[in-house]
Amino acid sequence: MMSTRLVTLLNSHPIRRIAPQTCYSCLSSIQKDKKDHTAAGFPSGFCFFKRDFWKLRVGSLAGHECGLSSKRSFSLTPAGIVNAAPSSVQPYLRLIRLDKPIGTWLLYLPCTWSIGLAADPGCLPDLGMLALFGTGALLMRGAGCTINDMWDKDFDKKVSRTAMRPIAAGQISRFQALVFLGGQLSLALGVLLCLNYYSIALGAASLSLVVTYPLMKRITYWPQLVLGLTFNWGALLGWSAVMGSCDWSICLPLYFSGVMWTLIYDTIYAHQDKDDDIKLGVKSTALKFQEQTKPWLSAFSVSMLSGLVLAGANADQTLPYYAAVSTVAVHLAHQIYSLEFNKPDDCWKKFASNRNLGLLLFLGIVVGNLWKKRDDSHSATES
Repeated sequence: MMSTRLVTLLNSHPIRRIAPQTCYSCLSSIQKDKKDHTAAGFPSGFCFFKRDFWKLRVGSLAGHECGLSSKRSFSLTPAGIVNAAPSSVQPYLRLIRLDKPIGTWLLYLPCTWSIGLAADPGCLPDLGMLALFGTGALLMRGAGCTINDMWDKDFDKKVSRTAMRPIAAGQISRFQALVFLGGQLSLALGVLLCLNYYSIALGAASLSLVVTYPLMKRITYWPQLVLGLTFNWGALLGWSAVMGSCDWSICLPLYFSGVMWTLIYDTIYAHQDKDDDIKLGVKSTALKFQEQTKPWLSAFSVSMLSGLVLAGANADQTLPYYAAVSTVAVHLAHQIYSLEFNKPDDCWKKFASNRNLGLLLFLGIVVGNLWKKRDDSHSATES
């Protein structure tokens, strides 16, 4: 009986090819691959998300017939966690981009650099502080995405890459998003209150940047600069959280380097959307630089590396740190030289590779700080 039902379901739709551009519901790379033939056998108008859901339902019926369990599969990847969550919760998890953690990494890494540089010579960074800032980065990145999507609801509807964001798609209302934002900011405040008074005041000062950044692309061709000022605030906050206040001879060059880094990776990211940005009338450094993007990125890279060298010198960093900075230079050179900024897939690949760049620099800071103890011991032996 069940087999008959399956055959009826399978045969109830005409066999035809779905054009990859007909649906943007899942926004996956597969749907834009013209060589993908997995759409065959599904009716016109079926989006890929609904297709996969339909296949899951049919598979569950078949599994029931065979006495198999139809439990939802689970993966520990960010996307897997979101997909395994209750359906009522999933829009909120997608709103904070939990399934796309690259943004959280890029917000968190400047914090780790600062915390690492502030560690005592020969010691590892404060692991509790790293965990606290990791929690704060997750919360503030989510809050930033919520604010961005509330501002950009009408824009997002008109861009294929963002059309299915929860607010733009109508899965979450602006009021619901506002209530959710209040919860995120309350939790983030709880994290901030774990720090010293200097750091609490310094952290609170960044909130104006978080709120106003999404508006900048309506005003200036340099929204990536404002994002850099926002995303790298942790380069100041991490040091003050450990030391009680900022050593500006170290924190300012480090912050400057982070801002230059953001100009690099977010200009690359902006090249994905430049056609849509032109239609919508919004601005970006990608549109400003256009064919001169690579020379500008090269200038930002030199500035970033200069700031890192100055910060390391003022922090009495050692050979492993400068080796890491040199490797960062090679990484940046490869990114820029091989960048094909008219190919969105390559832009995304280069953008996402910056997580590894940030981790590499953090590793150099940690090992360089441990190396200080070796240098001190060597000096003591000679004396």
